[in-house]
Amino acid sequence: MAEPKLFAPEPGHIGTDESGKGDYFGPLVIAAFFMPAGQEGVLRELGVKDSKKTSDARCREIAEILKRGYPYHSVIAIGPEKYNELYGKLRNLNRLLAWGHARAIENILERISAGKAVTDKFGDEKFVRNALLKKGREIELVQMPRAEEDAAVAAASILARAEFLTRLHFLSKDVGVELPKGASDLVEAAAVKLVRRKGADVLDKVAKTHFKTTVRVLAAAGVARLV
Repeated sequence: MAEPKLFAPEPGHIGTDESGKGDYFGPLVIAAFFMPAGQEGVLRELGVKDSKKTSDARCREIAEILKRGYPYHSVIAIGPEKYNELYGKLRNLNRLLAWGHARAIENILERISAGKAVTDKFGDEKFVRNALLKKGREIELVQMPRAEEDAAVAAASILARAEFLTRLHFLSKDVGVELPKGASDLVEAAAVKLVRRKGADVLDKVAKTHFKTTVRVLAAAGVARLV
């Protein structure tokens, strides 16, 4: 019986990162990016770095260049309604993040063989490992603090942030209220305005309702708490 053929992984590695985790409004977006070997310098010259250190406009520009120039990437957006449903089941943000990172990695592995994936370290390392399917368990998974220092992870952070910004923009248009980023007083004021216009249920459609922000918003708007 012939031995099964073993295919060597493509030189390079996958990086993953997320955006929207700390934003009250909008989705949670997880992205994965395969960086071919020898491309780190090219990405750095392009301006690829942690999206938190990149302006929104530049983030969008770089994301479009990455999408055109590098075919192996995956972006998973979990909109507020789905996010609230999943969080209600899992009751743990790190498990939800792990699921998203694992799926983004798997999506790339469906198209290219990679030997390593680098993610940011959040919670128990086993979360991501356990969420990976068969293909993902065949690669080396490296979880480390400040993973955005890795160029592939930084590229993933750019892709994730650009998608978050796009979706937040269209969500704002849908509800007729500008939905700010983050979780500031400005965000709470926008949420109160929205609840007064459309009722408490609107928060399920636009916000991550497990945030403590929700309690303050409903109290300020003078409406009953969401179930």
